[in-house]
Formats: sequence, C-alpha cells, structure tokens
Amino acid sequence: MKPPRLQPNNPMGFLRGLFFAALAVGAFHLAYFSTACSWCILVFLYCAFRLAELNTSRKAFWFGMSIGLIAYSPHLAFFWTIFDNAAIALWCIMSFWLGLFVLVGRACLFRFGPTAWALAAPFLWTGLEYFRSELYYLRFSWLIPGYAFSNTSLLSYWAGFGTYGIGFLLMAWAAYVASIFRLPNIAKVLGGIALLTLSTLPMWLPAHTIAEAKRINVTGVQLEFPPEGQVKAALDAALKKHPQTDLFVLSEYTFMGPVPEQIHKWCKTHSKWLVVGGEAPISPIQYYNSVFVIGPDGSNVFQQAKCVPVQFMKDGMPATKQSVWDSPWGKLGFGICYDASYTRVTDELIRQGAQALIFPTMDTEDWGAAEHELHGRIAPMRAAEYAVPVFRLCSSGISEFVGLDGHVISSAPFPGQGDMLTAEMKLASHGRMPLDRPLAELSVIVTAALTLFLIVDAILLRRRP
Repeated sequence: MKPPRLQPNNPMGFLRGLFFAALAVGAFHLAYFSTACSWCILVFLYCAFRLAELNTSRKAFWFGMSIGLIAYSPHLAFFWTIFDNAAIALWCIMSFWLGLFVLVGRACLFRFGPTAWALAAPFLWTGLEYFRSELYYLRFSWLIPGYAFSNTSLLSYWAGFGTYGIGFLLMAWAAYVASIFRLPNIAKVLGGIALLTLSTLPMWLPAHTIAEAKRINVTGVQLEFPPEGQVKAALDAALKKHPQTDLFVLSEYTFMGPVPEQIHKWCKTHSKWLVVGGEAPISPIQYYNSVFVIGPDGSNVFQQAKCVPVQFMKDGMPATKQSVWDSPWGKLGFGICYDASYTRVTDELIRQGAQALIFPTMDTEDWGAAEHELHGRIAPMRAAEYAVPVFRLCSSGISEFVGLDGHVISSAPFPGQGDMLTAEMKLASHGRMPLDRPLAELSVIVTAALTLFLIVDAILLRRRP
C-alpha cells in the first residue's frame, strides 16, 4: 500500500484559488504603482503561500504561473519594444518561478504538513528569487518584493535586511499569519518571538558614516548616442554652469568606440576629470562595454568593463575582473547600467572598499517612461543597502544622486536630453554588507535539496505497489 500523505483540513478548490489569485495580482500592482501601498507586497506573498493549499498540483502550478503573467507583464511591457514577439517567452519565464514556488510549496505541504511548510516557505521563496535574479543565464532581479520599498521613507530600515532579506522576512510573516491557527501554542509563541526579533535586526547595524573632508563635486549630462561634437559642447556648457565640478560623468555608450582624442584634449585643457562610457576593442568583432576615467592630464587612468552584458543584445563581452578606482577623493566603484541590478557585482565593489558608487547607464528613450521608472528603483536600494552614496547618470533619465540612506537628493528627468545632474557627494568612510547575502545562498541550497527530495519521493511513491 502507498504510505498515507498529509492533507490540509480543507483543500482549496478553484473558486477559492481564484479569489487568492485576484487578491495577489491586485496587491502586487498596488505595491508597485503606489509608494503608500508598498506594504501590499505582504498580501501578495500571503496569497502565494496560501495557494499551496490547492487541491491538485496542476492547479497549483498554473495558478502561480497565471498570477505571474498578470502581475509582472504590465510592468515589463517595454520588453515588447525591445524584443518584439520574444517578449511573450520572457514574460512566461519570469512567471514560471512563481508557478514553481506554489507547486513545490504544495508538495511540501502535502508531504510534511502545515508547520513544515510554514518553516520552509521563506527559504523556498528566497532560494528561487535569488536563483532567478542572480545565478542563471536569464537572470533578472527587477520586480522582486524588496524593490517595492525603494521609494519609501523607511528604505534605510528595510534595506538593512538586504534586497533578498526583505522577501525572506515578509514571507516568514506571511507564513506565520496564514498558519497561526494551525500551529501548536508553543510554536505560536516561539515563532512570534523569533519574527519580532528578526524584524529588529537593522537597528543593530553600524550607523552611517561619512569621511571628513572627502567631498567630490560631480556633474553629469544626459546624452543618448551623441555625435562627438555634441559631447564637447555639452561638457563646455556643464563646465560653464558648474565650474566648481571636480568630476564630470557621461552615460554608458556615449561613444561607440574608444574615447576620441578630442575629449582627452578637453580634459587636459580644462584640468578636469571625466568618467565616460565607450567601447574597448578586443578584436575586429568583439569589444568590452567599458567605463573610462580620463585624468586632468588627458590620459586614461582607469577602465572597467561591464560585468553582465544584456542578454540577446550586442553589449560586448563580460568583464574578466572587477576593481575600484583609487581616486584623489577616495575609492570609487563603477557598475555599468545592468550591473547595478546584481548584488554579486556590486557586493564585490564594497568588499574592495568602495566609498561611493557611480552607475553610467544607457536606457534609450524609446523604451518608455515605465522602464526608466522601474530601473530607477535600483540605485536607492543599493545606496541604502551599502550605506554609500550613489550617482547614477542615465542617457535619457532618470538620473539620480542618492544619499547613503537611500534618499534621492536630486534627479534629472526622463527623457531630458542635455539635462544636467550635479551633486556634492560626501564619501562614506566605508560601506557595509547587508544581512541577507549568506542567507540567500543558504536558501538556494535548501531549495535545491527540498525540491530534489520531493521529486525523488514522488518517483519512489509511484513505483511502490
């Protein structure tokens, strides 16, 4: 005989599943469309947790997949502009991970019971979230729960957990609330105490620190695929308007090749530093998408290639190494556009001692305002996570100067061709690492082990007479 499987007291049917699915979609859109409703992301996670109670595995997967499509696709409508028909496949891939969470969650619930599922859910959510965001070829970290809080006044608190730690904490609370009437009394008390303690962890992190006398005046100009003459004219205009500037910044792909000699001469003539995006040739057909630092003597003093080129685009070869620039003001780390989305890239800059981060970025105007606003959530989160200032200069907006608490101090609008962003950037004495990085890696291991066990267990169950 087959060994008995645990059953929820009241397995969820189609109509109840439809209610939770609709609630999840509505909560997700509220969280991302309205800063005041960011907390609704907790409702979204609560519904995802509850859908594991669906009475069949097929329903569990397709409900999760459908929620993902309806929740994610409107925010990623710009995929159609970039990838045309292939956008449909990318939307489905994004949604697949939510379907997998509900499916594996259901298997865990029916195999081990509600208490085990409540304990496993935060690890399963974080493991799948970290894997799909950082570890495989189509990695894409936008729209995870943590970024819902990027524009909120409490970002410095939330970011203490880390981008992925926010999802872990909120899923833990969702699982606790959903399971509280099923848990033994001792589990209710111990679980509540553990979650309340976990929720206070950012209060014990090191305070934000600023190094005395380490200030740098930075000015950026938004230019999208400009001709060489326009670049020089824009720099002249920026220098005239902001003569106190120490470091000028231009976007990724300002030049579709090496930095022209005319720009080197401009730096030497005016004794100014310049950060600018261009291409470093490798061969006649390959190159590194790079950021160059030109010194006041006109020489190329630093260069960093993009670590994560955009998939399916001609975006150069990935960098073979990362390093920070030991500038006259302190250590500056560079992430080129998409690099800022990956904690595995930006973490390394902080480990190397970066005291501020600069993100030259190319988001084209025809991708639309929604893409620019969504991408604009990254810089505040990185600044608050690491407690270092961030200067993000985008080709057509939204450019941002973000303080080390994650607050956007100044910005330049979309599309804003030729608009300038200037800032007096006070470097942090050092950055900090958020709490979630080891937890995220552990969650991947737990998720892989749990999923493998459930697959093997299901195979063996079917083979038993």
